[in-house]
Amino acid sequence: MITIKIGGSVVDGLHPSTISDLKKVSEKEKIILVHGGGKEVTKISEALGKEQKFIVSPGGIKSRYTDKETVEIFAMVMSGKINKLIVSMLQKNGINAVGLSGIDGQLIQAERKKKLVIINEKGRKMAIDGGYTGKIKDVNADLIKSILEQGYLPVISPIAISEEFEMLNVDGDRAAAYVAGKMKSDKILFLTDVDGLLMNNKLVRNLSLAEAKEIMPKVGFGMEKKILAATESLEMGVKQALIASGQRKNPISAAIANENCTVITR
Repeated sequence: MITIKIGGSVVDGLHPSTISDLKKVSEKEKIILVHGGGKEVTKISEALGKEQKFIVSPGGIKSRYTDKETVEIFAMVMSGKINKLIVSMLQKNGINAVGLSGIDGQLIQAERKKKLVIINEKGRKMAIDGGYTGKIKDVNADLIKSILEQGYLPVISPIAISEEFEMLNVDGDRAAAYVAGKMKSDKILFLTDVDGLLMNNKLVRNLSLAEAKEIMPKVGFGMEKKILAATESLEMGVKQALIASGQRKNPISAAIANENCTVITR
């Protein structure tokens, strides 16, 4: 079993061979797809006149500040527009996909963060209200298993449900990590727009879990979440985390064969 995370905007930038490659791989093993879409959320929020705020944690992780209006736009774009575009694209290519959000069947359960510690413009730590951001606690693996057993490919948007049944924004990479961990996936693949982790403009081909954790503070915005999510999935029992470009030919098969990508192993 393999869990694949694709970005929302990656859909436009994916190599034309990606969908046929996905179909070929899905005939051999079960696939779960988790998608993002932050750029599209930002674009539509701004078109609706809702300015987006981004915050940085003391650990150097950049994320969206999510208030009530933003979480509603987030749900609309992620579980509406992007999720259904991906599902219809897969259906068109003969892959029987089912779109789900983390709210459906309490698929992704999270705890609402009461406070967020951030680094302000002056470089100082400060605490702000947590808004509608979640810390993932659990994944309804039985629901995903039953969908896979029926022969469908699940396509999951990263919106979580809180204990009070509120919608929460969770990071797509980390949602994929939790899904992979709870489903006991053999591999997790993060498809992105670069070949993997680049350090000094050189592709890092292999890392152990310990090396990945050590290197994390030195990794720039964007990739730091993928490395964090990769380490989390490995700690939950996934055997191998792959970070690869979705812009290469047959990107899924190539990554499984460890070609031109970053491979992180337990």
